[in-house]
Amino acid sequence: MTPALIALIVVVVLFVLVAARSVTIVPQAQAKVVERLGRYSRTLSPGLSFLLPFVDRVRATIDLREQVVSFPPQPVITSDNLQVGIDTVVYFQVTDPRLATYGIANYITGMEQLTTTTLRNVVGGLNLEGTLTGRDGINSQLREVLDGTTGPWGLRVARVEIKAIDPPPTIRDSMEKQMRADRDKRAVILQAEGQRQSAITSAEGQKAAAILSAEGRKQAAILDAEAERQSRILRAEGERAALFLQAQGQAKSIETVFRAIHDGKPDQGLLAYQYLQTLPQIAQGDANKMWIVPSEFSKALEGLSRLGGGDGESRSFLDVPPSVDGTAATDPIDTSGWFESQLPPAAAQPEARIEMSSIADAGPAVPSPQLPPTTDMARVAENGVARQDGTPPGA
Repeated sequence: MTPALIALIVVVVLFVLVAARSVTIVPQAQAKVVERLGRYSRTLSPGLSFLLPFVDRVRATIDLREQVVSFPPQPVITSDNLQVGIDTVVYFQVTDPRLATYGIANYITGMEQLTTTTLRNVVGGLNLEGTLTGRDGINSQLREVLDGTTGPWGLRVARVEIKAIDPPPTIRDSMEKQMRADRDKRAVILQAEGQRQSAITSAEGQKAAAILSAEGRKQAAILDAEAERQSRILRAEGERAALFLQAQGQAKSIETVFRAIHDGKPDQGLLAYQYLQTLPQIAQGDANKMWIVPSEFSKALEGLSRLGGGDGESRSFLDVPPSVDGTAATDPIDTSGWFESQLPPAAAQPEARIEMSSIADAGPAVPSPQLPPTTDMARVAENGVARQDGTPPGA
């Protein structure tokens, strides 16, 4: 190998080394801090950059993306002297690579220690319950302190989150008991509220049922009263019709009897017969202790025999005059219009009433035989009964 060839090879190698040190490539979301002769020169942005060989060098490569750092549990004492372990997570981003490189030797370690001390200061003023329930306030205070402190380091703290708070085991047991008691309390309250709503619903249902039942009873009572009213009206109309028909029948009966008596022209013998029929009725009754037999009993029997036509000469009042053809002469009575189904007005029924004037025109009334009004039974026995002609004894 000739000396010229060796010198050429050395020149090429030197050129390659110089070219490699004079060219650098910065990736996206990163920055490189360049020093020239040991002093800060510039910060290279992403892309292709040129350096002076053997003069410029890259001091540090900084990641400009938002970074997440999780710190291990830190023992913190609360205001009520309880030690709890708190895990924190910090979200930060490098905003100035030069300050991050020259402002602090290790900004990760510095941020961890700053978070621990700030957390102890914040939680130290709270009790355990305030620590467990005030995570948002603790996070806000930590972020404000860290962001204000790490500003000279070229960092921006986006947020700080408390990942876990671990109380002591004894406190955890007490908290579990309290939580269980609170849940039991809420369960009892919910059960009582459910029973209350159920009772209200049942009461409303019973109220509606009672109202409907009362309405039903009211309608039933109204219908019963209406039915009773109609029944009484119909019963009254029936009784009125029956009474009217009975009165009409009695009127017809009285009219027929009166006509028969008027047409028969009764004599003294008929009156004596009626008197003898009345004698047994005098002895009826609990107050009558004895029956006075008339002294002329045989004469009364003879008179009764004559009334019956026993002597062969006199005519009995029971005899009916024969007709022309030999049959008994009777006066037929037309009863076709006695009882009508309809009830005409009283003014249109002159036959339903017996006028006193017509009775007076028909003839004198037949007197009914009676004993003389006396209470002396011995005097009645002494004088005997009344005569057949109506004159008192001894007259």
